[in-house]
Amino acid sequence: MQIGGSMRKDIVMDRYPEISEHGLIGDLQTAALVTTDGTIDWLCCPRFDSPSVFASLLDHDRGGHFRIGPDRDDYVSRQLYFPDTAILITRFMTPDGVGEIVDFMPVVEGEATDRHRLVRLLRVVRGTMRFRMEIQPRFDYGRKTHELQLYDDGVLFVADDLTLTLHRADMPGRSLHEEGTSLDRDGDGLRITKTLREGEIAGVVMESAGGRPTAVHPQEVVELFNDTVRFWRGWLSRSTYNGRWKEQVNRSAMTLKLMTYAPSGGLVAAPTAALPEQVGGERNWDYRYTWVRDASFSVYALLGLGYTDEAATFGEWLKDRIQEQAGDASGPLKIMYRIDGSSDLEEVVLDHLEGYRGSRPVRIGNGAADQLQLDIYGEAIDSVYLADTHGLQVGHEGWTQIADMIEWLCEHWNQPEEGIWETRGGRQEFTYGRLMSWVALDRAVRLAQQRGRPADLSRWITERDRIYTEITERGWSTKREAFVQNYANEVLDASLLLMPLMGFVAPRDPMWLSTLRAMDQELVSDSLVYRYDPSASPDGLRGTEGTFSICTFWYVDALARSGRLEEARLTLEKMSTYANHLGLYSEEIGLTGEQLGNFPQAFSHLAHINAALNLNFQLDHGPGWVEPVLSAGQRER
Repeated sequence: MQIGGSMRKDIVMDRYPEISEHGLIGDLQTAALVTTDGTIDWLCCPRFDSPSVFASLLDHDRGGHFRIGPDRDDYVSRQLYFPDTAILITRFMTPDGVGEIVDFMPVVEGEATDRHRLVRLLRVVRGTMRFRMEIQPRFDYGRKTHELQLYDDGVLFVADDLTLTLHRADMPGRSLHEEGTSLDRDGDGLRITKTLREGEIAGVVMESAGGRPTAVHPQEVVELFNDTVRFWRGWLSRSTYNGRWKEQVNRSAMTLKLMTYAPSGGLVAAPTAALPEQVGGERNWDYRYTWVRDASFSVYALLGLGYTDEAATFGEWLKDRIQEQAGDASGPLKIMYRIDGSSDLEEVVLDHLEGYRGSRPVRIGNGAADQLQLDIYGEAIDSVYLADTHGLQVGHEGWTQIADMIEWLCEHWNQPEEGIWETRGGRQEFTYGRLMSWVALDRAVRLAQQRGRPADLSRWITERDRIYTEITERGWSTKREAFVQNYANEVLDASLLLMPLMGFVAPRDPMWLSTLRAMDQELVSDSLVYRYDPSASPDGLRGTEGTFSICTFWYVDALARSGRLEEARLTLEKMSTYANHLGLYSEEIGLTGEQLGNFPQAFSHLAHINAALNLNFQLDHGPGWVEPVLSAGQRER
């Protein structure tokens, strides 16, 4: 029985690719994951947070997939991005030839739309290749049936609230036989085989809300490719960063852009749902929403790279959320929203799905949405302050709403809360929440003083200083000689690596250097950083987790500011070896270097950009700079 169970587990594992074996494409309203064997195993349509069309990543049999590859098994595949773009190329090498799939989504700018196109261009660069295409959509996470309608120029997949059109792209005026193509129904899906010779191109365009299939000339697909290249290279050319690790920073920047919902400016935490923090475990969350925290931190990265327009767009998104005050138990702000700014995120378990490599439950929605996490107010106001230093000033109405929010914080900063890590084990007095409440008040005081805004400065300064005193007294453990996670335990927490970056402590303060040494010994494993020890601070969930990539990038910055520049540089270089073959990061790194959690992770990529920006500056100017590096750079110019 035990042997049979082991065999069953091996079979389940083998049916799923590694999380890292994916590339990301998108059109700024939704995104797809493409495996190194040419399978699209995740796509939600028409938005990031819409139900899935392809989700074999979460259930090999029921999820649905769109695979293109050689019609044989003896091949080797490689994957890369077309330089300086988000266009993905998957290459297949066989004894008879070398073929490629060029995957991309033409960018949709402007208003939200139900019409999205996924282009899959096939070409052979040497010899010949027979491609096999399998298209098996499963609408609404595999919960809805659909009808297949065949036409001469393609196919319709018709569900009750969404229709996908597959347009064939081939030379006009030729029969399927003359094209070397066979097209067959496969259940309620489709199987196509096609032979191409060196120099030939063909492909398909899958479109939502696209009507009946029409013949697409291959040259039209090439023009779509060229338009998409121009968009991404034009966007990347606006970056002002020319420091070290430029290529890696550019890839992280494009990844963040791919995860930004253009109509609202909201940044999703990740384009995926329910990828596990521990394979086989229960820590499987839906990250297809905009966290105030993540998006606020992105302002630092965007401004540091010179993308003031994107920072301004998020500023408008944040202003709308502050004005709505949709929060209740969470305060004026909710911790997360849907990408359009709405706040209905009811958590649902999809019992019919197996989960990635058997990792259940599969959750959509997010039950943490109504938690009280005081740190979001500090991150939000800090982003407003940083934007102000770059000429993006808050108007009268916006300042009035901010002042009201600060007044609320003056009354509530000392409450127990769930904290940055969204624990489900009960509220605590988390030091990080207090730290970021201090940041909120400190930045609000600065804005009021520097811009002459009306404010109850006496009260704000008094509360700010009370928080400072409380952290240094109750957040400090004389036993550990370190700042600790919360006032009720002596657990170390990597979120406190932000203390020097936020200006709460001087980078050479003995209390901080002692805290950093304690973290070195307990949270750091060969440069990778755990966020905390779940066994020492129960978070209400079973299982373990890997090291958190964002914490490792925070560690880089903390090392640099504390004068340990060589260690900081080596840590960043080591961390780059844990990126996947395309330079993408998930949320966590496992014991054997595997990527874990939702993928790719915005938090990881924005922290990567910030670490590179800050370390590059420290290497050029010397360690210990306390003010935000991007503001310092602005002053020097």
